Amino acid sequence: MSIAGQPTIKEPGEGRTIGVVGDVYRFLATGEETDGKYTLFEALVPPGGGPPPHIHSREVEAFFMLEGELAIYLGEKRHAANAGTFANVPIGMLHYFRNESKKPVRLLITLAPAGLEKMFFEVGQPVAPGATSAPPPTPEILARLMAIAPKYGIEIKLPPH
Repeated sequence: MSIAGQPTIKEPGEGRTIGVVGDVYRFLATGEETDGKYTLFEALVPPGGGPPPHIHSREVEAFFMLEGELAIYLGEKRHAANAGTFANVPIGMLHYFRNESKKPVRLLITLAPAGLEKMFFEVGQPVAPGATSAPPPTPEILARLMAIAPKYGIEIKLPPH
């Protein structure tokens, strides 16, 4: 691990890796390493995976597709995203993504400023370095996420039951 002001190199498979709501997140740069400027992580999203609809009150979030097909929802609009697609989500916009295909998706996610990675570390489940799958979210994990998210300025919008 490096500290802000020092170069950071993460080789393939390196970086803290956790399972969050069934997706695998490998952290390439955290606020500790970027003086709080941004967080960058690789996400592996299985078919059917992705976070619940949510709104950030503190961070801009950006997605860059590396492999696969992903549906990115920005407000009420659905956008089909393939390798090479970039999406930038401003603070305050309802958004989420869903892997509606039958193959895993790989993308980079940036959050600026940094800090939200701490929520992921708090709610995530450890997975082995190099893992390509994570345990599916349990009702207990989802309840924990719902309880923790407001502390980080995140409003989760679960669909009505």
